[in-house]
Amino acid sequence: MDVKQQVEILKRGVLGITPVNGLEEKLTESLKTGKPLNVKLGLDPTAPDIHLGFAVVLRKLRQFQDLGHQVIIIIGDYTALIGDPSGRSATRPMLSRDEIVANASTYVDQLSKILDRSRTTVRFNSEWLGKLDFAQMIHLTSKMTVAQVMEREDFARRYRENQPISLHELMYPLAQAYDSVCIDADIEMGGQDQMFNIMAGRDLQKELGKPQQVAFYMPLLVGLDGVKKMSKSLGNYVGIAESPSQMFGKLMSMSDEMMEMYFTLCTDVPVEEIKQLLGSITASGTNPKLIKKRLAREIIAIYHGPEAAQAADDEFESVHARHELPPDIPEFAVPADSFVDGKIWICRLLVLAGLATGTGKARTLVEQGGVKISGEKVTNSAMELSEHSVSGMVIQVGPRAFVRIT
Repeated sequence: MDVKQQVEILKRGVLGITPVNGLEEKLTESLKTGKPLNVKLGLDPTAPDIHLGFAVVLRKLRQFQDLGHQVIIIIGDYTALIGDPSGRSATRPMLSRDEIVANASTYVDQLSKILDRSRTTVRFNSEWLGKLDFAQMIHLTSKMTVAQVMEREDFARRYRENQPISLHELMYPLAQAYDSVCIDADIEMGGQDQMFNIMAGRDLQKELGKPQQVAFYMPLLVGLDGVKKMSKSLGNYVGIAESPSQMFGKLMSMSDEMMEMYFTLCTDVPVEEIKQLLGSITASGTNPKLIKKRLAREIIAIYHGPEAAQAADDEFESVHARHELPPDIPEFAVPADSFVDGKIWICRLLVLAGLATGTGKARTLVEQGGVKISGEKVTNSAMELSEHSVSGMVIQVGPRAFVRIT
């Protein structure tokens, strides 16, 4: 495959590349010398669960691997002691060493769901940062100015708002930049929120007489809410380790306007085919639901296989279109001491069965029509169920949560 073909593959879905012709130059040099490129991704071991938003960057790394290049994952066990302030409005708490080790240990298995393990090297930046003495650190800081660091929007905003900025936070971009120096990074991958840190790596490489890496920015995948970036803490995520049926149900909840982004960033469907699929909605009146189901199958097939994707589609159709019960409903045995005078409050039952996080939330779900018992909607949040009546009933909360009471 020639360089132009490689560039076309690697540029799909990319937000930006700095310098613009840098990727082509690096690929040309690699082809000439036969030396694979070192493609870097830095990770703080703070959130080991991978969702589709995180997978956007990992899938791009896999494309580099499929073209013969080497991916180097930097686990920031040392920089995690600082905490990346990118996009933050306040100082982040530092992680303990035990927390860092526990989180880092889960990464390799999860990354292997997407990356080619034989072309993936995992490094910990304590290998080099932990060896710097104070004099060496001071020398390193001389390579970056305060003015450069304050160009970061998050720092500039906090400074304008008189919010505290600790000196250790100012060291973070320098530390991440030094990672690129130590591993001779040719490409550094990251989301658009990492733009400053990646550029700092280019600057420091130049200052220390190293070839400069190419900055490769990927867009931040918008979560299912259609507003904010996908995040587990915001609850708008789709985890790649979730069951196919969970993934399918979540993906079907997204708005029609989001399909193009998800097709482009989360699937391998060719760009021209994506245009044809989405264009058929207006050109020939194709039901958007059919296109969205194709999208969900494409994504699920990547992580669970095509058969599991089709099974999830069939289950969704039976539950949501034909109103049939899913084949595998979890069961819950109500503890005998939960009944008072032979009865149990519906909201208490929802909490015990794991269908609500608290009785207040359960009350809201019932009153808003989000709860069904054996297919019948329940709206009376004061309802009490007798002990003999609950056995065998199926409680449904929302479109996807079912529990059979025993």
